[in-house]
Amino acid sequence: MESVVSLKDVRKSYYMGSEALLVLKGIDLDIKRGEFISIMGPSGSGKSTLMNLIGLLDRPDSGSLLINKKDISKLNDVELSRLRGKEIGFIFQSFNLVTRMSALKNVELPMIFQGQSSSYRTGVAKKYLEEVGLGDRMVHRPNELSGGQRQRVAIARALVNDPSILLADEPTGNLDLKTGGEIMRLFVELNKSGRTIVMVTHNPEVAEYSQRIIRLKDGLIAGEDTKAADI
Repeated sequence: MESVVSLKDVRKSYYMGSEALLVLKGIDLDIKRGEFISIMGPSGSGKSTLMNLIGLLDRPDSGSLLINKKDISKLNDVELSRLRGKEIGFIFQSFNLVTRMSALKNVELPMIFQGQSSSYRTGVAKKYLEEVGLGDRMVHRPNELSGGQRQRVAIARALVNDPSILLADEPTGNLDLKTGGEIMRLFVELNKSGRTIVMVTHNPEVAEYSQRIIRLKDGLIAGEDTKAADI
């Protein structure tokens, strides 16, 4: 199966004043289309930095990063932004919803940036809200929804541009155990339908929902576990 993400000897540093802090020290990683992987590691291991690179929010200092065989080093900032909007769907721990907008309008937002018409946006947003089980909550604002419902809105929003990759950053971090389990089972269903999911989590129980667990330590891949997801 073809790789949707490919990193070869990727290194990334950040500067603290005049001092360079090497965060990623040579990452080799291939993510196949349709995989569901988790990235784990202690604080400071490079999880967030790796997530930002895969999400095209940052560029490597060296090495190669390909998204759907496109070498991002050859793209200017406008092209990179366009690729990010097309290929990446983001899901955050804090939901990142616009409080004054309904669930429907929140889900429409990414399509506005892609230049889609109002009628198209509404139809697609309704479709995905129904897919995540919120067909009866479309006109409600975030403060009228539970935490689990808000995360479902965020998942629907991440799906509307039909991205190649869903990137989830601690998606159950603000949810109770029962609701977190419901969200993870929704991820499993999305993955079974063909979605590629890359998730950062510190929670081993959450990581068990994925098919492959990548373990980072000190900016390197320290190991990985592969299993058949059967939850």
